[in-house]
This record gives sequence, C-alpha cells and structure tokens, in this order.
Amino acid sequence: MRGVLVMMLARQGSLNALEQTRKSSFWRRWLGGKLPSADTVGRVCDLADVQTIREVNHQVYTYWKRAKALAPPAHGLMLAVFDGHESHAGYRRCCDGCLQRTLHTKNGDRVQYYHRAVTVQLVAAGPTPLLDAEPIRPGEDEIAAALRLFDRLVDRYPRAFDVVAGDGLYARSDFFNHVRSRGKHAMAVLKDEQRDLLQDARSLCEHTEPVVKHTERGSRRCWDFEGFTTWSQCRYPVRVVRSLETRQVRRQLDKELEELVSDWFWVTTLPQTMAPTGTVVRLGHDRWTIENQGFNETSNRWHADHVYKHQANAMLVFWLLTMLAYNLFAVFYRRNLKPAVRRDHDTLQIARMISAELYEGLPNRVRAP
Repeated sequence: MRGVLVMMLARQGSLNALEQTRKSSFWRRWLGGKLPSADTVGRVCDLADVQTIREVNHQVYTYWKRAKALAPPAHGLMLAVFDGHESHAGYRRCCDGCLQRTLHTKNGDRVQYYHRAVTVQLVAAGPTPLLDAEPIRPGEDEIAAALRLFDRLVDRYPRAFDVVAGDGLYARSDFFNHVRSRGKHAMAVLKDEQRDLLQDARSLCEHTEPVVKHTERGSRRCWDFEGFTTWSQCRYPVRVVRSLETRQVRRQLDKELEELVSDWFWVTTLPQTMAPTGTVVRLGHDRWTIENQGFNETSNRWHADHVYKHQANAMLVFWLLTMLAYNLFAVFYRRNLKPAVRRDHDTLQIARMISAELYEGLPNRVRAP
C-alpha cells in the first residue's frame, strides 16, 4: 500500500510504470525491501481494508485542523459537497461491483458496464480536502450511496461541516429529511423535478423587486423567499434563492466582449438568520469546487480514472489512495514549502520532482543524448 501511495504522489499512472522503478534505491529506503510486481500490488489492493485508508485520511484531516489550516470562509459556514463520478465504462469487462445500462446504438442495443461512486469534498478558506467516497452498488441510485456516505461522515467528522450541497439530483425529500434530522442543513440546485416549488418561486419573483449587486464583470439580481411548504414530502420548511447573473467575458479568438446570462435556483433548509442571500449564492457556486478542484484535477493530473485492477474493492482502494495522496500533497505544498518556493514552483513542477526521485535511484540510468 505504501508503494501505491508513492505511485499516486509521483503520478505514475499505471502499475506497470511503477514496476519499472523496482530497482530504484528509493524502495529500499522507503519499504525496507523490494517493490512487489504489478500483479502482486493489484492483488493486494483487491484484498485491502478500505476502512484503514479512511482512517489515515482522517488523520490527515486532524492534522489540518490542529495546524489551523482549515479555516471557514468569511461567511463562517463549512460546506461539504456531494457528487457522483463515473470512473470507468466499457462493454467487455465486468465485475461484481459493475453497474449496467443499455445503450441504443445504430447497431442495436448494447449493455455497458461502468463504475460510479459518490465523493464528498470539504470547501474551506484555502485547501479543499477530499474526505471520503462510497461506491454506488448495483440496483441502487446515487442518493442511496450518498446517504450511507453522509451517515459515516457525520459519525467520523461530526464538526467538520455545517451544510451539505449537491446538484439537482439531490433536491429530493428523502435526502433533505435525513440530512436535517441529523442536525445538518441541506442545499441543492432546484430544477424542473420539483415543479410546484419552482413555479411558486418564479411567480413570487415576478411580483417582487430583486436585490441588485454589481460585480467586477457584471451584475447579480437576487430573490430570496423562505417558509415554503409546497414541497409536501419534505418535513421541514425550505427556502428558495434565485440569482440572475450577467457577466462579460472576452473571447480569446476575436477579443470581443460577450455577455453571458445564467439563472440559478437553489433550495435549502438554511434560514435567513443563519445565511443571508449572498452567503447562499456563494455556497451554491462553491458546489463547483468538487468538479474543478476535485474530479477534473484528480482525473487529468492524478490519473484517478485509470483502471489499475478491475475489481470493485481494488477500484475503491485506488480511488481512496488517490484522495489521500491529493490531501497529503496539498498539506506538503501549503504548509511545508516556503512562500518563496511556492512562488517559483507550481504544483505540477513539485510533482515532477517527486517522480524524479524514483528514477534518480535507478542503476545504470540511460541518459538522453
């Protein structure tokens, strides 16, 4: 497992690439012996205990808290963002943890196998650690996995967050009821799925003057209504916040300014006394953190979507180890490196220096001409 963690930190991308460094003197210092083969590493990860990795990740979070590195944003609310991510899809390989869907193609229907997991990321003023993940099991939807993840998160990180946010899929009464029953507040994008609630909010917007706020690149018109009971399945009154945003962007191709308009609706259990309108809008946009700094970052630069071994437990282990490496690297870069070093070396360059340590210890290194 320690070898896999180094593979993640060095961003090798495959077990075969890691195996090519077996003769490096680094492994004798780090492991006290030789690095196992790629097949052995994959087999061990399939048998590994995921709870052990979760506990190590929790220790990293505890270090951040003790070091005062996880300060809340200016509004004072810590946000936990839940979202599902599909890491693999194919037509040939299948395991016990694979989900299935039928795709209608011009050559007929085809059954596709894929893996999807719900991940939670904490949004703070500074680092944004990935806390935990839960795979979606065959025959269940994303909300079922998210509720299991939420319960484990509340038990293990009871004071880490105040609000749970998700996309439009999470605007469901069972999710809101369960989150609120455990003392946390819920928030989700409001779309056509809750038509009565959305129609009532739109109707009120037509007869209410918005609050206008000007920004550097445009303006934002906001409406804020609370005390909705239209959502009958939800046991708690909810609040709807709308943000009609206009901003200008300069296109790179022709250098012309273009005006973009976006219309956002959020439903939440947060009262106005706890979170003003601007805070809800900020929380709503912070939901994109898990897409930009979570999935996009780990997929493009950390090879998180690579299938190291196609077994359900192994895939979860590799994803949790990627999250652990992501958090450790963030701690190292922000807390161990001096500001002058961070100014001259970005994260990608530091990652390449870590990778170079593996190849520096290889005997009879082949040097490029």
